[in-house]
Amino acid sequence: MATVPFNKPKVQGREIDYIREAIELGQISGDGAFTKRCHAKLEEMLGVRKALLTHSCTAALEMAAILLDLEAGDEVIMPSFTFVSTANAVCLRGATPVFVDIDPNTLNISPEVIEAAITEKTVAIFVVHYAGVVCDMDAINAIADRHGLKVVEDAAQALGSTYRGRNAGTLGVMSAFSFHETKNIISGEGGALCINDPQYCERAEILREKGTNRSLFFRGAVDKYSWVDIGSSYLPGEIISAFLYGQLEVADTVREGRLAVWHRYNDAFKVCVPEDRARLPFIPPECEHNAHMYYLLFPELEAREAFREYLKSRDVMAPFHYVPLHSSIGGKKFGRAAGELKTTDAVSDGLVRLPMYTMDGHECDKVIEAVEAYFQT
Repeated sequence: MATVPFNKPKVQGREIDYIREAIELGQISGDGAFTKRCHAKLEEMLGVRKALLTHSCTAALEMAAILLDLEAGDEVIMPSFTFVSTANAVCLRGATPVFVDIDPNTLNISPEVIEAAITEKTVAIFVVHYAGVVCDMDAINAIADRHGLKVVEDAAQALGSTYRGRNAGTLGVMSAFSFHETKNIISGEGGALCINDPQYCERAEILREKGTNRSLFFRGAVDKYSWVDIGSSYLPGEIISAFLYGQLEVADTVREGRLAVWHRYNDAFKVCVPEDRARLPFIPPECEHNAHMYYLLFPELEAREAFREYLKSRDVMAPFHYVPLHSSIGGKKFGRAAGELKTTDAVSDGLVRLPMYTMDGHECDKVIEAVEAYFQT
């Protein structure tokens, strides 16, 4: 029988045509025609002040940390239940990530634990919109305003999600998106830094182009460009940008297809999954998610692993997710935990992700049938 993978990257629109066009235009290095089209498309889709493509979401987060002028002695609050890139961006500036617990319902950082973790060294909050469900940003921004902190959105999983009608990525001073092949809109590797506070726009261009004022030169603002700041080569090549533009053009269609799968899962599992054996995802009423992920949350590690092994025997791939950063070797070396992180530990042990992509009916049926059969045992 054919295996249902966790993820299956797909051509969704005119990606191949655009790659050919990029080559014919004679520039496949960064910041060509398709990169510029992607910038304009993202700014239009999201309503951000400036969008800049990067070679990864990791790069976008690193740029955000530089733009905030993080340095040794500074602390940045973030969830422990996230990918290492969120913390690495802070550590690379010599600052300290402060890991806090997550809300047991949304699996997002909760405002209560943020406020308790603030010290005189705190300068920023990095929030993560887990599974494409946006954090409680009104409450988080209110805390940030009271304490004079900057909020950065790690929106790697949240393109197309909204909070109270506002787009993910527009709710902090800046945000980072991922176009890795496991995300909804993909380019293999790739990311974007989106900026909402205009004070960061010009410097972001400089950092992204190896610390030079090259963009100003091409706009005629300076008569030659030179090295003016720190920076790195954060640009993607035009082949990646061309592929991405083909995906962005059909982003609404992709989201609709994923939501159809998500709701088929949810409707089926509300019937067959006993509440005492596993929990389904929780979506707050103020959030519209993008169907980035469908997970089941088991009460302990042994139950989760038994479920995963059963699905594997049915040729359905279902991985777990993060090892909490506060319990990792790097997290203990470079960061610190604030308070008890019991929910994070429990979620890490119990969460399993089901296949999620633009699936055909047969693939979706196979996953549902396997899950139904497991809970009938």
